[in-house]
Amino acid sequence: MVAGISFADENTFALSPAQNELAEKITQKTMELNYVEAFNLARKLRLENDGVGCVFQNIIRVSMYDDKGDTTSLKVAAKNLETCKTEGLWDALRNFEIGYVLTETGHSVKGAMQTRSAANQFEEAKDFESKAFYSIYAYYVDNSFGWLPFKSDNRESYLKILDSGSLRSARFWPLFLTPLIWMHYDRKDFKTGLSLAERGLKKAPNHPVMLQIKADMLYRLNRYDEAAAIYEKSAADYLERTGKTIRYWCSILNLIRIYHDAGDEAKANEQRKKLNDPDYQKQKKWMPGSLLDDLNDRKLI
Repeated sequence: MVAGISFADENTFALSPAQNELAEKITQKTMELNYVEAFNLARKLRLENDGVGCVFQNIIRVSMYDDKGDTTSLKVAAKNLETCKTEGLWDALRNFEIGYVLTETGHSVKGAMQTRSAANQFEEAKDFESKAFYSIYAYYVDNSFGWLPFKSDNRESYLKILDSGSLRSARFWPLFLTPLIWMHYDRKDFKTGLSLAERGLKKAPNHPVMLQIKADMLYRLNRYDEAAAIYEKSAADYLERTGKTIRYWCSILNLIRIYHDAGDEAKANEQRKKLNDPDYQKQKKWMPGSLLDDLNDRKLI
């Protein structure tokens, strides 16, 4: 709020130049893993625009969970997002983030309802960032019902909108690029997924989550040595940096199937033995369901 005028217009994500600069720096510092500085900047933003700053504080917390396996941060984000005083499209983003958090904490039905509520707000907006957020929701709706006759299928259009948004938005690009990569993964377009992951790494060099995503694409392209090298380093780095948290165990689980598919059962067994650890049992419920399903279905664990 400046001179009684709110720059967070209800129909856009518009902010004052100073507020927008803070928002972009928050994203930059978050992707640099400098969470302390990101929070400092978010606090400054809250002094200028309380609701927007509140949303960014909790985006940081969600990022900390995604990176460090900090489930406490995720739970704090869930609580705090409920109380952020937002308006217009920033309220839509708040609901969008709540939907993600609910899904991650096992409340998938509530999460879907919250995401749909956010999508309804984004659908009517004209700016490119709103269109990108809406495309995330709309893509998966079309993906679910694409088999029905006479059902329109706009998935290609949504992919293009997300791709453009990830290139144009300095403050939201990770929120657009990550789902875009997984959409291509689900389509078995692993070459495009790899190219997009490498784009992300150019913007956030050595980002540990983006590196794991890159390794997933390499694995699906049967580039086992490269995928294993990334996950071996990822496991070692996370063990040193965060201990045996979610991303560490994701590395171990992925190494089991990479080495198995590469025909190196000795190394696969070496990784498999690491699962005989109470810490793994504590973290198991946070492991990606698709990863565990693949390993269990193939009797690799």
